[in-house]
Amino acid sequence: MIKVEGLTKAFRGQPVLRGVNLEIPTGSITVIIGRSGGGKSVFLKHLIGLLRPDAGHVIVDEQDVTALHGRALDQVRQRYGVVFQGGALFDSLTCAENVAFPLREKLGLPRAETVRRVDAALAQVSLEGAAGKYPAEISGGMRKRVAIARALVIEPQIIFFDEPTTGLDPILVNTIHRLILELHSRHHFTALIVSHEIPEIFEIADSVAMLADGRIIETGPPAAIQASRNPVVQKFIRGEPE
Repeated sequence: MIKVEGLTKAFRGQPVLRGVNLEIPTGSITVIIGRSGGGKSVFLKHLIGLLRPDAGHVIVDEQDVTALHGRALDQVRQRYGVVFQGGALFDSLTCAENVAFPLREKLGLPRAETVRRVDAALAQVSLEGAAGKYPAEISGGMRKRVAIARALVIEPQIIFFDEPTTGLDPILVNTIHRLILELHSRHHFTALIVSHEIPEIFEIADSVAMLADGRIIETGPPAAIQASRNPVVQKFIRGEPE
C-alpha cells in the first residue's frame, strides 16, 4: 500500500530524516518506534503530505505523493484517516460535530447520511451516549475514542495513528490498543501507528520498524524486533539511555 524510498528532510541544515526506506503492506498494522525527537512525527507528516521531502519518494498505491499538488493530492488524502497526537478535537464542537467534520469538509454528504455515519462511528467506539457532549466534558480516554471515530467515519483505506495513547494510564493504553485491533479486524484498513508504548504495542503489530538517527535501522515482526541483537534496539526496548 505504501512504499517509502530514500526519504530525506532537514530543517535549517539539521538533518532529521537521512534516507528512510520502508514498505507498509496492504491491510497490515505497522508500528514505528523510536526515541522522542527522533523524527517519527516528521516521517508521518511526509506520508500524509503535510511536509515535502528534500529528496526521496512516498508512493501510495503506485502514486508518488511527493509529486502531487492541489486536487490530485487531496484525492489521495480522501483515502486517509488520521488520529492526531492528543486527539486534536475542536473544543467548540460536540463529539458528534467533531466526528461529522471530515464528512462535511471532504464528502459534502446529505445531513441524514452524515447523522447515520456519525452515529455508527460513535457506536463502534462505544460512545453512543457522548454525542452531545463537548471534549472538555469527557475523559482523556473518551477523547481518544472520539478521535478514532472521526478517523473511521470517512471509511478510509489507510489510517495514521500519531501516538494514540499519549497521556493515558496503562489500563486505558491497553483499551485503546484492543479497540484499534478490533476495528482493524472489522474494517481491514492499512494502519501505521507511531508509538512509544513498549512492549504493549507489540501485541497488536504485524510489523515493527525502529527509526533511529534519521533511518529505519531494523524492521520485522514483533518477535524478531524483541529478539534483535542490535544494541540500539535493545536499549530502547529496555528503556535504557543511549
